[in-house]
Amino acid sequence: MADLQDDLHTAAEVGRVDEPYPQEAVVVAPETYEPVSDPDAEPLTRAHAVLTAHPVADGYSGLPWALRRLPWYDLDLGESAVDADVPRLRKGQVGAVFWSLHLPEADDGGRAVGATLAQLDLAKAVVAAHDEGLRPARSAGEVADARNCGRVAVLFGPAGAAALGDSLGVLRSLHTLGLRVLTLTGVSWAGAAGLTRFGEEVVREMNRVGMIANLSYASDPVIRRVLAVSKAPVLFSRSAAHALRPHPANLPDELLAEVGRAKGLCMVPLTAEQSGPTVRDVADHLDHVRTVAGPECVGLSGTYDTGGTHPQELADTSCYPRLIAELLGRGWDETEVALLAWGNVQRVLREARFTAHVAQQRRPPSTAAIEDLDG
Repeated sequence: MADLQDDLHTAAEVGRVDEPYPQEAVVVAPETYEPVSDPDAEPLTRAHAVLTAHPVADGYSGLPWALRRLPWYDLDLGESAVDADVPRLRKGQVGAVFWSLHLPEADDGGRAVGATLAQLDLAKAVVAAHDEGLRPARSAGEVADARNCGRVAVLFGPAGAAALGDSLGVLRSLHTLGLRVLTLTGVSWAGAAGLTRFGEEVVREMNRVGMIANLSYASDPVIRRVLAVSKAPVLFSRSAAHALRPHPANLPDELLAEVGRAKGLCMVPLTAEQSGPTVRDVADHLDHVRTVAGPECVGLSGTYDTGGTHPQELADTSCYPRLIAELLGRGWDETEVALLAWGNVQRVLREARFTAHVAQQRRPPSTAAIEDLDG
């Protein structure tokens, strides 16, 4: 029998949208940051000092897919065919990166499940083959451990929602294999009309296992419903400010404000198409998101190795200090930069894990099937 929570339980019981988890279980104490640079130094010098203490957590990289077309590569020594080898990650003071498992083809059903598993297998093999520079990570603690060992933490995801094959069992299996972010687009249960009942159950099960919802490119009804259903923070892995550049994935101010109220994370992409052709344009988007959503709700998304064009002075992952220098020159204080670069991603990872811990005490694994909820 399917686990039909909506039919079998009242609104006050487990897994319901309108039942908050105990606040003490999901609220994370704010980070405290001490100044680490000379306020009289040049912005680029200050940027390097701040990033030494609070490196960049990059919200989106297409490297696994880009490597598929190369007959041979060595990320440790340097690889000119990609944007993000280990030397350039270190030069850019990147401490963590999310590797996308999105599928360029319109795979669906079993093909999408298999293709995602193949990409995940490749990504793990790449990390294992470059363990002097890279380390896999599944949690905020493992991200910090990798950084303390001088490695770049690699988190797997986002993957497309089609990778689930409409199965909550596959969702749990992918999480066990290391997937940490899922994009809620491109499926029948998360489309232009919003989330279906099965879609809401997917979000609740993601909360229960600790998988984070990515809402870039999702429809407005999906975004609003996920913000209502999810007990854990959501992120937008590739979304800038629509008020500055009307791209389909960029967020209007009303949604940015909702993201701020929900303590989600809008990660501004370093692409000319979404954010503009110069480093100043990217900084304008970061300024705007910080103002509308709040400094604790803005992050960075390199979007390197995805085939897009990057702004001037931000050609590859070595260029992050230039962007941070631009922000410091505009008056961002070190606390705000530390949150932008590192702290906000760590908060989202911690809160997702805490939410999962609470949910697992209150709710067994869901056995709901799409044909029972949406049929």
